Amino acid sequence: MKAHIVTLPGDGVGSEVTAAAVAVLQDVAEHYGHHFAFEQHAIGGGAIDACGEPLPAATLAACQRADAVLLGAVGGPKWSDPNAPVRPEQGLLALRAALGVYANLRPLQVHPALANLSPLKNQKLKDVDVLFVRELTGGAYFGAKTRSADAATDECKYTVTEIERVVRRAFELARGRRRQLTSVDKANVLETSRLWRSTVQRVAADYPDVTVEHQLVDSMAMLLLTQPSRYDVVVTENLFGDILTDEAAALAGSLGLLPSASLGDPSTSASPTLRTGTRGLYEPIHGSAPDIAGQGVANPVGAILSAALLLRHSLGLEEEAQAVEAAVQEVLEHGPRSRDLGGSAGTAAVRDAVLVALEQHASIHHAFFAGVRACG
Repeated sequence: MKAHIVTLPGDGVGSEVTAAAVAVLQDVAEHYGHHFAFEQHAIGGGAIDACGEPLPAATLAACQRADAVLLGAVGGPKWSDPNAPVRPEQGLLALRAALGVYANLRPLQVHPALANLSPLKNQKLKDVDVLFVRELTGGAYFGAKTRSADAATDECKYTVTEIERVVRRAFELARGRRRQLTSVDKANVLETSRLWRSTVQRVAADYPDVTVEHQLVDSMAMLLLTQPSRYDVVVTENLFGDILTDEAAALAGSLGLLPSASLGDPSTSASPTLRTGTRGLYEPIHGSAPDIAGQGVANPVGAILSAALLLRHSLGLEEEAQAVEAAVQEVLEHGPRSRDLGGSAGTAAVRDAVLVALEQHASIHHAFFAGVRACG
């Protein structure tokens, strides 16, 4: 397979973790006979410094041509003035909207070897495997905004079309898992949530094989920490999803572990070579971590697992995605581990350990198919 991947390192530790993820993708290409072409562009605070805007036209054009986009992180204290007319996060929001990536997938699994890092009791973490599906291009983040000397407003607006498309994506994903869907809203107070709930109820009729549950966001925040293993696929609107998934990161033990995939419709693909036809934006859920930027100690696991999601959802390379995930799991179990996981390994050491484990998985793959050919 040939694929064109744009990388957007962004700010802070973004360049460090993205480089680690690219190294893993290059290794996958070498061992499995693919060709991935990489093209790097600026976004966020660095782009503001370089050209005065967080999403330069050249960056956007490159992303629109690409088969997939791999992002590091944006933001930092240098650009954190809330009154600034231009902020790094504006570039990310604009990119999501321009690419039409409306479904943000955030998988959460708790590795047994890391359970002690979570503030929750270990027995609550057994069998935790949740897939969050966050609506990404609507709601308060994209609504009209006003500001005066003594008041401000943020409009939260949703259409049936915006809700239905992300909900259908969540139902389809639930069908491939344990067939349980939890929809999170605030329907006892918010009109947008009432529209959300009624839309979910209507769409549910098309998926009679999936069990549907509705939860209010405030109770869901509590249940995620008290009964996390009960949930399978959780779908919710933009703001609620942002908050709940960061809360859920506490279950895994570190923000540095969690990946994400932002997907649009299959028809938004930029390339006829893609098996799935879904262009995506992939990024770890952590921020730019400016306090450790440049020190070579950032945990690259979230970025590497985001690369695995890229292989799966945009390139249709399921076997390769599973190999990367298995390599990461092996490193999490046996080490080395980064500082946020209680270890002392730097970014490069963790990356190299993943590459070694990945090579072992690739060797098994090649040996298996060599045996098949010999017997064929």
